[in-house]
Amino acid sequence: MKKNVFVLLFVALAANIASKAQAQNLQVLYDTERGCVTSTIEMFRPDAFGSTFYFVDMDYSPTAIGAYTEIAREFCFWQNTKWNWLSVHVEYDGGLSGAYSFHNNWLGGLTYSGHSDDFSKTWSLSAMYKAIPGLKTLTGKCQMHNFQLTGVWGISFFEDWCSFSGFADFWSEGSTLVFLSEPQLWVNLNKIKGWDNINLSVGGEVELSNNFGGMEGFHVMPALGAKWTF
Repeated sequence: MKKNVFVLLFVALAANIASKAQAQNLQVLYDTERGCVTSTIEMFRPDAFGSTFYFVDMDYSPTAIGAYTEIAREFCFWQNTKWNWLSVHVEYDGGLSGAYSFHNNWLGGLTYSGHSDDFSKTWSLSAMYKAIPGLKTLTGKCQMHNFQLTGVWGISFFEDWCSFSGFADFWSEGSTLVFLSEPQLWVNLNKIKGWDNINLSVGGEVELSNNFGGMEGFHVMPALGAKWTF
């Protein structure tokens, strides 16, 4: 009961933050394997000193409700130099669930990023130190010091009718190596004649994971849904 109260408070706080900060998009996806619905609020905002990115996932299933967030800040005070492809990356990941609690993760490292001339293709690669203060072995030994590699991409094609985006994370949790990737494919309905102001996309994602979320081995979890871009 107490965990459920904390989850509801977390969700309420996340919704309040999202309402005050202009979200880039809102996604609603149905996981066909888990039988649950996930809503995602996502925002990316560049500025004169770098960029800020965050997302908030809220999961709804018959047995539990949960929320997970990541917020990342990249610092690039040298954007007008030849080193503008390199940024300093700091990040926090964490969340709550009605069934269990996520570890609080603190990350820091460097990011290489780039794009095509018309920005139809973007990419980045981050190498980070990952601190997980609550991670311990069965004997109680602390396993706080870890690493993470993250790749992110975005591609628009067929004259912006379609977009293909996603991320791939590879990290350590003590002696366990974990992989997670969520490639997404969307069809952008605002390309239909007369639908210019309807920023709706339909499509979905496939979660590819190994040793993730308490599941040993490799798993494939498809999801279908819709996305509204603000």
